[in-house]
Amino acid sequence: MHPCLSIVIPLYNEDESLPELMEWIARVCNEHNYSYEVIMIDDGSTDNSWNVVKELMKQYPAIRGIRFQRNYGKSPALYMGFKAAMGDVVITMDADLQDSPDEIPELYRMITEEGYDLVSGWKKVRYDNALTKNLPSKLYNGVNRAITGIKLHDMNCGLKAYKRKVIKSIEVYGEMHRFIPVLAKHAGFKKIGEKVVQHRARKYGTSKFGWERFINGFLDLLTIQFTSRFGKKPMHFFGVLGAFTFFTGLLFVVMLVIDKIRFGDAVGLTNKPAFYIALTSMIMGTLFFLSGFLAELIVRNAADRNHYIVEEDTTK
Repeated sequence: MHPCLSIVIPLYNEDESLPELMEWIARVCNEHNYSYEVIMIDDGSTDNSWNVVKELMKQYPAIRGIRFQRNYGKSPALYMGFKAAMGDVVITMDADLQDSPDEIPELYRMITEEGYDLVSGWKKVRYDNALTKNLPSKLYNGVNRAITGIKLHDMNCGLKAYKRKVIKSIEVYGEMHRFIPVLAKHAGFKKIGEKVVQHRARKYGTSKFGWERFINGFLDLLTIQFTSRFGKKPMHFFGVLGAFTFFTGLLFVVMLVIDKIRFGDAVGLTNKPAFYIALTSMIMGTLFFLSGFLAELIVRNAADRNHYIVEEDTTK
């Protein structure tokens, strides 16, 4: 029988915190009589994390361990955890003890009783460095809200809860773990909620993230918005852009010809900057069109071109 709850924990060099974290999770789940599993994904740790996971597996039968041969990143770790998860509700949390397992019951209740597809934690009070993490995080989340329309205060919070169907319907790759709510929204899951959660000061180790994640995150956000909107109809983007660029160039050509006819301009057409603007625009427009056609051919032959998320009513 599959458990009612799966807890997915990606980890990298967290050997000191794992025993305390697992003891805490087990205590909370047992107090609420959850049937549960804990999936720990070791993302190529260079410390003793994997040995600690193996020892914990002997002590706690609910643990399932997955290990990467090298460090791939949090998104691949979550992908493997989601693939392995069997629970009706899936909760993700970080392994550094900054996420509190005491939040699990309320997150579980919001999914099972209030019907949310996804609930994201909001670390309203943080214990990170205000200049290097808190301020950039607020700016980052503000940009996310403006672009995506998803009104979450802390989209990057690692503490989230999902219906099983959500995590089986999305693919997390690259560094897209920051935008799982966006992926879920574009997959058709509209009921996305938020819960204020406790943020605890780091007890062991150091943060694994730096300033570069904000730059990469913004680029990833643009990628998600583009692929979600035009992933199955690329000609709608490249075709419009190509047509606009091509006809802009054509308009310049017409204007040059009219000037030549009306005013008998003695200066040759090829000696005017407008000629080269027109030529460049028409070439670029043609290339955009060709890019759109090639993209359509790729999409047409893609294995998942008819992959749609459906919900079937089997009641008689």
